[in-house]
Amino acid sequence: MKIDIEVLKKLEKSIDTSDPEKGEVPIKILGYGEISLVFELLNNPEQIAYKRIPIFDNETQVERHIWAYNEYNRLLKEDVGLNLPEYDVAWFKDEEGKIQFYCVQEKLPSESVGHKVIHQLSDQDIKSLILLVMREMKKVWDYSKNHNNIDLGLDGQISNFAIIGFDPNNPKVDLDTKLMYFDTSTPMFRVNGNEAMEAVLFLKSAPSFLRWLLKALFLEETVGRYYDWRKVTIDLVANFFKEQKPELIPELINLVNKFFEEEAIDFDIEPLTLEEVKKYYKSDSSMWVIFQSVRRFDRFLKTKVFKKKYDFYLPGKIER
Repeated sequence: MKIDIEVLKKLEKSIDTSDPEKGEVPIKILGYGEISLVFELLNNPEQIAYKRIPIFDNETQVERHIWAYNEYNRLLKEDVGLNLPEYDVAWFKDEEGKIQFYCVQEKLPSESVGHKVIHQLSDQDIKSLILLVMREMKKVWDYSKNHNNIDLGLDGQISNFAIIGFDPNNPKVDLDTKLMYFDTSTPMFRVNGNEAMEAVLFLKSAPSFLRWLLKALFLEETVGRYYDWRKVTIDLVANFFKEQKPELIPELINLVNKFFEEEAIDFDIEPLTLEEVKKYYKSDSSMWVIFQSVRRFDRFLKTKVFKKKYDFYLPGKIER
């Protein structure tokens, strides 16, 4: 992949995170996270997705994250056997000496990404897709089970998987379909019980007056849930509320429970229930709304009152 650092430097000079597509460097938003903005450069022949992660204060933090990012990708691809897109990193110090950091990936066809695919597939094909996702996740937890010193985590939401060779003109999934996992910019693995990434940095998008509270009450639990296969699966299924397909959730619960009972019996995972999936989604969506409201207030204070730059992109209202 050919990464043009000079274009990224120009982007950082003019970017307005409240409306990033209107800057001097034309971009198209592909997605976002709590700390990141994912985009492609327009008028650029390279098929590259850039994930802007403005959380690093010094080069030591950058070096640690690059090591963890590369090792996480290596583990998932070479040791676990997941299909991953080509990846890289890019970073530099801007004119103010502030570190600007990007995880970079091969751009995948947007129509092949899971949360879009499910709106094109039959219900039966959606169930086949979820079964394939469960089998990919099993590779991750099998690895952790067989390695005492390394524990792998994963964000198993459907939006983090893409279908290899998906044809939008003939949308279909069967049990021979191959998936690609691409949410690797947050390197979730532990070595001898220690997080490879510096997890506290991921609180940087929260208002400074809340970070100590979030760290004390939620950081360990929030990060830890990605190492718990059952909780990751609850998140996967519950996300179908957000995707406006709640009618499928009872069938998906039956599917994953059958999978745990038949294909993952060695893990002795307690069956999911509809009540806990509903409860989880209600709690998660409420926390998201509250967190985004607080962040919008923080952005107002920084940009309108203190006339400073706000580093993070805040999405608009999300239908849930």
